[in-house]
Amino acid sequence: MKYMKIKGVIPLITAFLLLFASCTARINGSIMEDGQANFHIYAALEPRITALIGLFSPGTPILDGPAVAATMSTTPGISSVSFINVSPSAIEGPVKVSKIDDLLTASGKTSEFIHIEQLRSGGRCTIIIDLDSGPDILDLISPEINDYLSALMAPLATGEILTKTEYLTLVGSVYGRAIADEIARASITASIEFPGQIQSVRGGTFSQRKAEFNIPLLDILVLETPISYEVVWR
Repeated sequence: MKYMKIKGVIPLITAFLLLFASCTARINGSIMEDGQANFHIYAALEPRITALIGLFSPGTPILDGPAVAATMSTTPGISSVSFINVSPSAIEGPVKVSKIDDLLTASGKTSEFIHIEQLRSGGRCTIIIDLDSGPDILDLISPEINDYLSALMAPLATGEILTKTEYLTLVGSVYGRAIADEIARASITASIEFPGQIQSVRGGTFSQRKAEFNIPLLDILVLETPISYEVVWR
């Protein structure tokens, strides 16, 4: 198996997760031995979050599929992106990756939170996201996302140390309890097929070559406890 060709998958997934922060998202994809990857993404903002974003940027689209695609298309390693708006606050479409190695090096600091190990047969990829590495991952996306998360007072962007309860209380006091409740309910699911038989997954489940993750948005925004993932395959 051409192991080194697929070492960028975890940063890619993480970037997608952060790109669609504060919404409910589904990511389905597959990784091939030659380093290419195909993903299909659906992301929808919750109603009250949608209204809040409208206050931040009046007169602009709430979630503009073509604009998001244009931003992502500049990321090294991504060969094509195409998002359409299935509603004013929901987008869907494919993302094709031609060089996953380039995605790994899109941020000069990825080595601080990702570790790649080649095993005798297959490999292991581990990633730990905490308040130190979170901003580095945000750099993989765009300053706009960082500004948006800062407006939501997310510790991921601000670096402030808060518990999940403290964060929801803060959001509720500033924007209202309904916004805090939407954040608390939101989750991101990812289903990724690897080119080898998966032996174990930390932070998710697996069946044969497919790993499944269901990640509460609140865990990503607050990072009260570092988020740790690991996939081992052969």
